[in-house]
Amino acid sequence: MTSPITSRHSIVPLESYRLAQYMKPIACFICGEGNTFDSELCHLCHAPMALAHQANDQQVEPQMIAVIGAAGAGKTVYLGMLTDMLSSCNSELQLLARGAFSISLQQATIAALARCDFPDKTPNEPDRWNWMHYQAMMSNRRHPLEIMIPDMAGEALLEEINHPHSYPVIRAFLSKCTGALLLIDAGRLENGDRGHDLTGMKILSYLRELNEQRQRKDQNYPLAIVFTKADECNTCFDSPPAFAERYAAGVWGHCQQRWDRCRFFAAGVVGSCGVRRDWNTFVRVPLRVEPRGVTEPFLWLLKQFEDRRSRQRRKKS
Repeated sequence: MTSPITSRHSIVPLESYRLAQYMKPIACFICGEGNTFDSELCHLCHAPMALAHQANDQQVEPQMIAVIGAAGAGKTVYLGMLTDMLSSCNSELQLLARGAFSISLQQATIAALARCDFPDKTPNEPDRWNWMHYQAMMSNRRHPLEIMIPDMAGEALLEEINHPHSYPVIRAFLSKCTGALLLIDAGRLENGDRGHDLTGMKILSYLRELNEQRQRKDQNYPLAIVFTKADECNTCFDSPPAFAERYAAGVWGHCQQRWDRCRFFAAGVVGSCGVRRDWNTFVRVPLRVEPRGVTEPFLWLLKQFEDRRSRQRRKKS
């Protein structure tokens, strides 16, 4: 109700009805914290409130896919190329952005590669992360599949693993995710650097702990291990499982013992890289864009979602 307040000089309307909008909080879709209706980001986890508004308009619960890995594994480049390839094709699967914010990562990645550069490193601050909410239009499915994917910083992920509850958004999202892609730098593994193997083991252990704490029925949701920068390795594309067994024994053993639905993939976005000198450091620059094996892990995850839905329908019938 709008009632005017009269002064000696003017009449100012008192829009008291707006106060009622602030009395009913809007729950963040990621962490569940209450926010005001006009909040742009959740005040607790800094996830976009647009996710909550869009999810409330849909009757189908979104599939939350985690793309995780150590810093420098290529998560931003992989996600940007993946969304660009699937949003511009008209094959059996096409991604349609739900909100302008979902295109920011794709735009930044393609623009950087076009000028022979890599996109900027994902900052550790959650309010500066890129979130993607897409509708997956599949030829064999009548209704689109809702998908949410954040581009989380690798350093922030490790900080949350080492010091739980330091990043509420990471803990909340990984507790709700229904599928994951773990990205590991294949070039570093082949060169004898076991850092990404050890980090992968920590991430898998953390995911397992979260699932056990939440007492999920689907503790072993689909997990795709993606060896990125595989174009720098001669043997990775030939057999990703054999590459994992040889160079990432820790991750390989963890998946064999504790993950039922797991598959190994090899992917590469840049066909060739050069090096330029930037002051006193050397920086890798992409010489050409040649995506290979980028969409296969994502398509496999979607197939796992469909198989799970089919099993649930059979149980109900």
